[in-house]
Amino acid sequence: MDDDPSEPPPTNDDDPGPEHPARFELVDPDRRLTEPQRAEIRRHVADALAIIGRPGEVRARIVGDDEMADAHTRYKNAHGTTDVLTFDLSERGPLDTDILVCADEADRRAKELGHPATHELVLYIIHGVLHCVGFDDASPADAEAMHREEDRILSAVGLGPVFAPGQGGEP
Repeated sequence: MDDDPSEPPPTNDDDPGPEHPARFELVDPDRRLTEPQRAEIRRHVADALAIIGRPGEVRARIVGDDEMADAHTRYKNAHGTTDVLTFDLSERGPLDTDILVCADEADRRAKELGHPATHELVLYIIHGVLHCVGFDDASPADAEAMHREEDRILSAVGLGPVFAPGQGGEP
């Protein structure tokens, strides 16, 4: 191969590069969101993953109440819908994460809080990733620390606090 300095080096489109150490895939099989909404989520999550700084892959699937309730029962033995279910397939290495996020729950919660549902979905995805990097929300103190980190990241990517809006990121 000729090393011509006038030609740019070849690129690997699969390599997320140093700014985005984890690859992110958003799947919306039922087309619940518009393409601009999906693009907004992809952009904010990619920026959030760069802040989190863990390499690997994160896949998020947008679902409705019925599919989420089925998954909630199947994987957590809990009935009814929920906002997010995270499946951490990695073992202390790079992220290998599948996340289900519920668009119907995001719509309800966003209306309650007065912000776009896309912001709520970004929150759910970040929440799932934080579980995979060591955060937990089982105790009140752990939940407070996790929600503070969520709002710190959401503010850093330009969305402002979503979990605790109007409270400066403090839940």
